[in-house]
Amino acid sequence: MANIKGQIKRNRQNEKRRLRNKGIRSEINSRVKTTLKNAESDNATSEDLQEAVKKIDKAVAKGIMHKNTAARKKSRLSKKLNSLES
Repeated sequence: MANIKGQIKRNRQNEKRRLRNKGIRSEINSRVKTTLKNAESDNATSEDLQEAVKKIDKAVAKGIMHKNTAARKKSRLSKKLNSLES
């Protein structure tokens, strides 16, 4: 436990941000999984991909995810969908 007031506040802020970021990351992973699941059952639409990409881009804008990680996720997702469609 921190003794300094500033550090106590910093710990409180970090915990709040960690929980918020965790929820957003979980939402992204869920969106990607449902998109892939729909693609395998031939129910995937371009809207599913757009929604997943939109969530990923918002996470990058908020600083939750690194831009290279986001680019990698989007690339793998679109590559997987294209291979299943063809």
